[in-house]
Amino acid sequence: MKNNINKVSRLKGKSAKWLIKSLFTAGMLALVSCESNLDKINENPNDQASIDPKFLLTYVSKYTFQVNGDNMYASRMMIGTDGENTYQYMKWNDASFEVYTKGLLNTVKMMQEAEKINNKNYVAIGKFFRAYHFFNISLKVGSAPYSEAAKGESGITQPKYDTQEAIMAGILSELKEANDLINTNDKIEGDIVFNGDAAKWKKLINSFRLKILITLSKKTTVGSYNIANEFSSIAGSQPLMGSIADNGELKFADAADSRYTMFNNSGYGSSLYMADYFINMFKDRHDPRLFTFAAQTTGAKEAGKAITDFTGYNGGNPTSPYSDNAALITAKNISKVNDRFYKDPTNEPASVLSYSELEFILAEATARGWISGSAKTHYDNAIKASFNFYQTYVKNPGQYFSGFDVNQYLTTPLVVYSDAAPLQTQLEKIMTQKYMIMFHQAQWTSYYDYLRTGYPNYPLKAGVAAPFRFRYPQSEYSYNSNNLKAALAAQYGGNDNINSKPWWLQ
Repeated sequence: MKNNINKVSRLKGKSAKWLIKSLFTAGMLALVSCESNLDKINENPNDQASIDPKFLLTYVSKYTFQVNGDNMYASRMMIGTDGENTYQYMKWNDASFEVYTKGLLNTVKMMQEAEKINNKNYVAIGKFFRAYHFFNISLKVGSAPYSEAAKGESGITQPKYDTQEAIMAGILSELKEANDLINTNDKIEGDIVFNGDAAKWKKLINSFRLKILITLSKKTTVGSYNIANEFSSIAGSQPLMGSIADNGELKFADAADSRYTMFNNSGYGSSLYMADYFINMFKDRHDPRLFTFAAQTTGAKEAGKAITDFTGYNGGNPTSPYSDNAALITAKNISKVNDRFYKDPTNEPASVLSYSELEFILAEATARGWISGSAKTHYDNAIKASFNFYQTYVKNPGQYFSGFDVNQYLTTPLVVYSDAAPLQTQLEKIMTQKYMIMFHQAQWTSYYDYLRTGYPNYPLKAGVAAPFRFRYPQSEYSYNSNNLKAALAAQYGGNDNINSKPWWLQ
């Protein structure tokens, strides 16, 4: 297909509706198809649309903060019982570059429109969304279009691939720029994340800088940045999230296009069950967060066991054939996903980065010696924040948490933390509890943490390795093959294999 000038067509109705149309072929990036109710629109003689950036901010936020269920199979939290799930059995293949059209192009357009009205906050938030999406794209595949991406209107229809190191260094610089741009003067409308609070956006931007740096823990430098020094500088001088009120999260509403991602999901109601690896972590620690994630087994319900009886919960083996796990259903001895995830249109918010996750990041950085202080303090804060989150947002929390004392929980043998323990022991504690906060949260973070640290120690079927990456999309082979092949040769010797190790893990 050819790169077309973006066209905006007016749709009839009580209020003006505009459909922003885009094409993504030959690696080119143009505006995504999305439909927004707009009150005002300016048209120039070339039929280029001017759109209030607030509408694009709302759209990009909704797109970005959705729950990703695939990671929960790969991360041993859920299993399927009606067929072989490729993520559960570590057999996945191609990634999708949909984010270029649905996330990044609208972000770039939002930034362009913000510059027209001299609003620096939309530009800063746009830089955050760019950093977030390029970070995730690169972690999925390695090198990717970055410096020439989203420039279809400038005639770049086959963007070159930047190295993973260049992408990571670039987004760190974009986030630094975003931190410098964000201000309390320029109004932020259309903000369904922080309701126009620039200070909270600033905290999220800086906290996300730390997330990128800790993800690169196997490296010493990235571009011109010394990773540990940059982490220390940001942690010591910039505002960071300080409570669950600062979570980078989207709250859902019982209204069209605003409901919880998995609401009315038929698979959740029929064939999705809990993995024993995940369930047993909570059972072993007598952790009542389990009751918010999982349903009792049918046998436990029929026996009249209390919701808070840990013996009433059981999972399936994520490495076993799905038919074996289906047999547990017949035996009435496997827990489904708690039905609130598909029956409740709101549920708890979905985060891209929570205060609890940030505190685990700070705990890890402290354990590694990047920053001073007590890793235990950050670790304890992270766990307390997680319980606070579920006790705040899960409906009727008393049925799950009545009588629970988080301070006592922190002293139990499998949970208690010691700053004096060897680094690997500290990392195992941190990563285990960090993993336990990730159910329906933070996209693929738990899997990437496993790849870089080895914790928690996922069960794998004999002879099956955990993939390091996804393959590139077939569309790139069709429309941007020269740039793709050059990137493959430079990274993986020309092989597009899920077991090829990208730069960030070397």
